[in-house]
Amino acid sequence: MIKDNKYYILFFVVFMILLPLAYVVGLVDINTITLWGRYFCFAIAAIGVDLIWGYTGILSMTQALFFCFGAYGMGMYLTLSNLPAGTTLPAFMTWNQVSELPLFWQPFESFPAAMALALFVPAAFAAVFGFFVFRSRIKGVYFAIITQALALAMFLVFSRNETMLGGTNGLTDFKTILGFDLRSSNTKLALYIISFGVLCLVFVYAKNLVKSKFGKSLVAIRDSESRMRFTAYKVTNYNIVIFVIAAVIAAIGGILYLPQTGIITPGRMSVQASIEMVVWVALGGRGSVKGAVIGALLVNLMYSIFTSLMPGAWLYVLGGLFIVTVLYLDKGIVGLFDQLKQKFYPVKSNS
Repeated sequence: MIKDNKYYILFFVVFMILLPLAYVVGLVDINTITLWGRYFCFAIAAIGVDLIWGYTGILSMTQALFFCFGAYGMGMYLTLSNLPAGTTLPAFMTWNQVSELPLFWQPFESFPAAMALALFVPAAFAAVFGFFVFRSRIKGVYFAIITQALALAMFLVFSRNETMLGGTNGLTDFKTILGFDLRSSNTKLALYIISFGVLCLVFVYAKNLVKSKFGKSLVAIRDSESRMRFTAYKVTNYNIVIFVIAAVIAAIGGILYLPQTGIITPGRMSVQASIEMVVWVALGGRGSVKGAVIGALLVNLMYSIFTSLMPGAWLYVLGGLFIVTVLYLDKGIVGLFDQLKQKFYPVKSNS
């Protein structure tokens, strides 16, 4: 049992025990802890990308949008809970001469309601969009183009001041969450631990999902959708359900991301952001839940390193990674390790 799960145990020990312990003894600072907490949020979103693209074969360019839906939900709650004493409106609303809090903002005064809406809105949005698109049997490159157009449209909507979501400046200047100081090292460490714990839960959920009959049906749809339709499977329903699940998972990552980064802007929902998520999964290993996590953590770690050493080179590095993955690593890093393992430690036949 331990042998079969040794890599998962090592992953847990490193990030749940060793890294926090390194912070406690002063080997790393709190900014490193927060940085890895953000990486975990990206890894959660990457799992959703892998479910919709890696296992179902649907290349969606809206995962960053759903990630932002979750982040904006949390941001709206934090904005209202951090209003200065004696004020009832965020500063950007006052600048736009708004006299009272818009109706759609009012539920976000409550934390439970805000979290429920942060998950419900992306789920409902994905369900409605998926119903019309999948019912029309739009797929392949056409689906990718439509989702890119949707992401661009929502980027433009959120960037407008009339939308009352902070415009291009987004939502920021949060000081507390549920009474805890966001600038406190203890709060940052707690958010790191929560993010890691949620990543583990989402990972286990995704692993069980892909092993289930539903998950095997998704793979069958990816490999031969026409055959699945011929055998009377409701392919459209499967596509809608997994699209909604991926949207909710992305929103969970966004909810956890916002308190750790302190700002959310429309730029995070751009087409480029969704493409980056696809690169994470492709590099880690499409069709592998652990590959999605590895890809997200590795690429974002490289991003932090390269933007510190050579800020202008990152886009070239990212493009190079994607080209190398497509040409030589069609199964990603996970596939490469499996090939090397098979080469040096071949499985012996019992026959």
